[in-house]
Amino acid sequence: MVDEGRPARRAYRSNQRAAAARLTRGRVLQAATAVFVACGWSGATVAAVAARAEVSVPTVEALFGTKARLLKAAIDVAIAGDDEPVPMLERPWAAAARQAGSAPEFLATVSDVLAVAQARSAGLVLAVFDGAARDQGLAELAAQMLTQRAAMAAWTVDGLVRHAPLRPDSSRDEAVDTVWVLMDPAVFDRLIRRPGWTPRRYARWFATSVLRLLTADSPPPPSRSPADGGTRR
Repeated sequence: MVDEGRPARRAYRSNQRAAAARLTRGRVLQAATAVFVACGWSGATVAAVAARAEVSVPTVEALFGTKARLLKAAIDVAIAGDDEPVPMLERPWAAAARQAGSAPEFLATVSDVLAVAQARSAGLVLAVFDGAARDQGLAELAAQMLTQRAAMAAWTVDGLVRHAPLRPDSSRDEAVDTVWVLMDPAVFDRLIRRPGWTPRRYARWFATSVLRLLTADSPPPPSRSPADGGTRR
């Protein structure tokens, strides 16, 4: 006699296992973020991540393989804010930016997303560059991240020029290089740690800097808050 309920029970157990695996993966990534930010590449260990996540070292290795892959996964989640396999430039915020009606509106959308992503990921990205000189796998990851930042900078410049022409003395390549530098996580980290800026103030600074450096006679981007926060100068 066929037990018609068995397939349903198997599916239920399978769904339970998948949910548990997602929770474990998320816990490991949270632990990895904390450990890499606190210890840097050299000081962080898979054992420390496993201990913080309250799982075994083999569990971490089964999920991510190498320490470098674990760090890359943590960075991807930190930048995007979730573990969904959707590229940043294919997410709803990018579509909203493309629909902006002016250069300030476009940059306000971009800078808001950038500031949040930097707040979550800057420490992790700096850990990559800290270890890249000593680890070939990490050096490859660092190169990949530099390329991704260049792509984001180019996308930003191309979106900007749909609303406002570049300064006559600025080429597209130079404009991309400028935005690439402004997006550097080390710049974000320096402004947050030393002057004590908030991510919101960084967002406004980034948008205003892009407008002033790359376009002529552009108004400042609209403020998203009555106060920028951080120290005043």
